[in-house]
Amino acid sequence: MATIERTYIIPLRREFIKTAKYKRSKRAVNEVRRFLQRHMKSDNIKISNNINLEIWKHGIRNPPGKIKVNVTKDDAGLVKAELFGVKSKVEEKKEDKKEEKVEEKKEVKPTEEKKEAVKKEKKAPKKVKKEAEAKTE
Repeated sequence: MATIERTYIIPLRREFIKTAKYKRSKRAVNEVRRFLQRHMKSDNIKISNNINLEIWKHGIRNPPGKIKVNVTKDDAGLVKAELFGVKSKVEEKKEDKKEEKVEEKKEVKPTEEKKEAVKKEKKAPKKVKKEAEAKTE
């Protein structure tokens, strides 16, 4: 079985309207979890921090009426929900590593002259180094 990826628009208003105003965002988060349990057929659900921040953006009394999420379910039954349009941290790290590898390949190795200059600096006594630094300044 492969990973399953789906996009859902989760209606929250119908559920949180049934509760007191001071409990609405809490109820909305619980309803996201219940909706995903029902539709992805799993009890092991992880809701991203971005979804939580989106629900709580206007405080406890005024959550959004609906929310759009990307959901993935892996072979082990773990369901991960991300806010639609937001990349997960894992994807960003993979892209950064690829970019770093490309940059490393593009870097030019130091020429022989630079290598010789580095060797001279290592062999030179401290007084000579201080004088060389003073001249460059």
